[in-house]
Amino acid sequence: MKTMGAAGLGSVLASAETNAADPNASTKTEESKLPQVPRRKLGKTGVEVSCLALGTIFNVLEKQILLRKSLEWGVTYWDTAYGYTNGNSELGIGKFLAKNPEVRKELFIVSKASDAETPAEIEKCLQTSLKRMNTKYIDSYYGVHGLDDPEQLTDELKQWAKDAKRRKLIRFFGFSTHSNMAECLTAAAKLDWIDVIMTSYNFRLMQKPELQAAIEAFHKAGIGLIAMKTQAKKIRTKDDKKLTEHFLKRGFTEGQAKVKAVLEDERISAACVGRDNLEHLMLNIAAVLDKTKITQRDMEVFKKYALETCGDYCAGCGHICNSALPDAPYVSDIMRYLMYCNSYGEQEEARELFAQIPGNVRNKLLSIDYSPAEARCPQHLPIGKLVAEAVSKLA
Repeated sequence: MKTMGAAGLGSVLASAETNAADPNASTKTEESKLPQVPRRKLGKTGVEVSCLALGTIFNVLEKQILLRKSLEWGVTYWDTAYGYTNGNSELGIGKFLAKNPEVRKELFIVSKASDAETPAEIEKCLQTSLKRMNTKYIDSYYGVHGLDDPEQLTDELKQWAKDAKRRKLIRFFGFSTHSNMAECLTAAAKLDWIDVIMTSYNFRLMQKPELQAAIEAFHKAGIGLIAMKTQAKKIRTKDDKKLTEHFLKRGFTEGQAKVKAVLEDERISAACVGRDNLEHLMLNIAAVLDKTKITQRDMEVFKKYALETCGDYCAGCGHICNSALPDAPYVSDIMRYLMYCNSYGEQEEARELFAQIPGNVRNKLLSIDYSPAEARCPQHLPIGKLVAEAVSKLA
């Protein structure tokens, strides 16, 4: 494979093996002398963050080496959440900081108030997260983890965010969203108390004019924007040979090309990629170190592929499904959980999330007529068939 960035892909992977037996060895970048992942401004916050973020939706307690290696290469943006792997994600970060307290100042740590609905519940999540991670503050805190309705951005939430900042428990406040993204971003762009948000954004969603308009409004408002779900994995696996071969000829894996395509958009502060595999982490680092630009031809290949395979990908426009199926307002969530299971191999996480759907809704999923939602779905997904598959695999 073509050389990746200043270090070269071979050097990156070779470095991953150095001192692998000691995940708590020195993490000082001046000692490692490794190329550092570029940094970008985080909106109008006044800080810069690594343009590649480490998503820790895995058991970090058992994979400490991923934290050390990410730090060595300058991936200092670590993303976690109260609910990830039953708390083992945050506990793993806390374990690392307990043994390496001096690195806390180098890190930009983000967490989320999973499943919290009231300021009191958010406060409880925050206090638990601080304790788990052995830190006195969290750099960016998402008080709503999975915003799908702008009405969730209440005055009470605003007051809580201001108070948490005053107490110096958090530096910045925001939310994450992977459903009704355009609507949520457009509304948040008008608020003066949202500092940063994390949204689904990838080569597929780039094709949506309404989302592009929302991102532009968000950018003009000076709010930091973090991209997640950058790989745009499909619910079903098909032969992607042509896409893969195109980018291998360009010198990238398909996954690397997808990260580079997102970061070509300078409005994006960082791309958050969840990886529990050291080799994949190194491939992502190599991709952002590489100086080769994604071309217009590459973007045309992505666009063509996105249009041809849109029937395999849920775009997260949950308001459409919800309006068609008022008795089952969880369709877009179920599609996402099925994607976690089929495309990311995260079966346990998918089952845990599926179990959080209210029992009275889960019990009738197989008896609902999904044709009204299928008729409105912009992606023309076979929703009924996919829900049945999700029930079979995740219930």
